[in-house]
Amino acid sequence: MDRSRIFRRLAGAGTLLALCVVVFGAFVRLSDAGLGCPDWPGCYGQLGAPSTEAHIAAAQEGFPHAPVDTAKAWIEMGHRYIAGILGLLILGLAVLAWRGRRDGLPMGASTALLLLVGFQGALGMWTVTLLLKPLVVTAHLIGGMSTLGLLCWLWLSQRPQPRMPAPSGARALVLAALAAVALQIALGGWVSTNYAAMACTEFPTCHDGQYFPAMDPAEGFVLWRGIGQNYEYGVLEHPARTAIHVVHRLWAVGVTLIVAALALLLVLRASGPLRALGAALGAALVLQLGIGVGIVLLHLPLGLATAHNAGAAILLLCMIATVHTVWRAPREVAA
Repeated sequence: MDRSRIFRRLAGAGTLLALCVVVFGAFVRLSDAGLGCPDWPGCYGQLGAPSTEAHIAAAQEGFPHAPVDTAKAWIEMGHRYIAGILGLLILGLAVLAWRGRRDGLPMGASTALLLLVGFQGALGMWTVTLLLKPLVVTAHLIGGMSTLGLLCWLWLSQRPQPRMPAPSGARALVLAALAAVALQIALGGWVSTNYAAMACTEFPTCHDGQYFPAMDPAEGFVLWRGIGQNYEYGVLEHPARTAIHVVHRLWAVGVTLIVAALALLLVLRASGPLRALGAALGAALVLQLGIGVGIVLLHLPLGLATAHNAGAAILLLCMIATVHTVWRAPREVAA
């Protein structure tokens, strides 16, 4: 089997595994298991979560400030194990790309991905040691999504180039849509890490029948608040959390308009893979909007909140595939 085929299969497997890591990471955050292990990379000084009475007693003695919750500890360590496997797979991709650089394998992108994963490991450590600081946790989420997107891009780079032209204007619109989705993912991370998901309990209004209740955006979007404070369950007052939530909702309107415009353009004017991608974009957008509304109306059930993160990842993958295909497709010839 040639290196290109091995690389493509590894990148495809890595994309699926990265999707699992991103969704599992969301479950860790949403189930309040981010501090299930108070140290890093081990858990209470062990390779696994303490389970036996002796191990729990030893862990409690060594970390008296962090009561042992075995279930949360195993959730956190499970995420670390899977992320570690993903890191090894990405290392394998980088080695393969370096060895096959004369065959046209993407050495630069593979190296950048490996460096990103190394930085992700550091962010994972700081997430614990800095006690769930929102800026660090949000950066960790963005890094995970970026890893997912890069793996998908590497997989797509080994596939045949499309022959059908992209509609006029699609190149500019697809970049705008990607930027809009990326910003919304970052805003969603900020909502989650500041525990602002239920700052608004109604839809389409926020609460008490108001679209714009009392808000404090200046306080809500302070990125750095020093170190030493535990951010589990949030530290912001309700007006600041409301501001974060409302901004996320407002930008969702912008994302909807831009992505819907792109999807319609591709469905109506493109053909072949691009038309299929337009339909997939539209479906992913509708699904994500529905999940977002359901989270508010059903008061943040864990399964639906985790699905919202999965929906964001799927929408991002659709965007990455669309960008890659549009920019590799020949330009539409004017009539």
